[in-house]
Amino acid sequence: MVDYIRWRQRPKRVVKLFPVNRRKVENIIDRHVRQGAREIGETESKEILEAYGFLTPKGSIATTADQAASIANQLGYPVVLKIWSPDILHKSDVGGVKIGLSNEQAVRDAFDLMMYRVPKKKPDAHILGVLVQEMCRSGREVILGMSRDPHFGPLMMFGMGGIMVEVLKDVSFYLAPLTAEEARQMLQSTRTYHLLKGARGQAGVDIEEVAEGLQRLSQLVTEFPQIQEMDINPYVIGPRGTTAIAVDARISVEIK
Repeated sequence: MVDYIRWRQRPKRVVKLFPVNRRKVENIIDRHVRQGAREIGETESKEILEAYGFLTPKGSIATTADQAASIANQLGYPVVLKIWSPDILHKSDVGGVKIGLSNEQAVRDAFDLMMYRVPKKKPDAHILGVLVQEMCRSGREVILGMSRDPHFGPLMMFGMGGIMVEVLKDVSFYLAPLTAEEARQMLQSTRTYHLLKGARGQAGVDIEEVAEGLQRLSQLVTEFPQIQEMDINPYVIGPRGTTAIAVDARISVEIK
């Protein structure tokens, strides 16, 4: 009864709407729906996120080792290489990710090795090239995600990022659209929250930046019901006052 009274007396829900570029997202999603392509690739997924105010790493697609080296020189070292294929969702499982490459020769060697090994592990995959991407600063890795329930709509998810989300399964869920307070509650309901605040002498991160990321993602999936599933993993966050970076992302849309 006490919980019910508190629920009845809670403040009026105010969902913040951020200024975004909806037209850009409409064009990307409509094109994939027309082509019958359920999975939106990493670069276009990041374009969607950028349209909703997320910061993503700089990078370009290379189809040769020379191109990869040239892109890396323009970005500055260190860089990351990721295999680029619409048929490979979990790149690290097939050796499709190389991080911390610190010079041109390392980039060339990694490109050649990746293009040799990955087709052997995934012979049916259509490989378009390799994404050469700037290496992000260190920070805490979390995951922001959404899965659309047929009855309740978009179900937001938050938890520890990287591979730890599958190992620890420390995640929280909340129905979109999210208010700022509900986004904070999602964070606070996980064990991850104590690490983010700072534990055993370690510095904490910008909690409000994470909560805002959840709200922006909530707005995106609310305004575009075509999006069935998506996640940003890892979402790298730093100390207060720094901007979080959406390092990797995937988006699935409904094909009718």
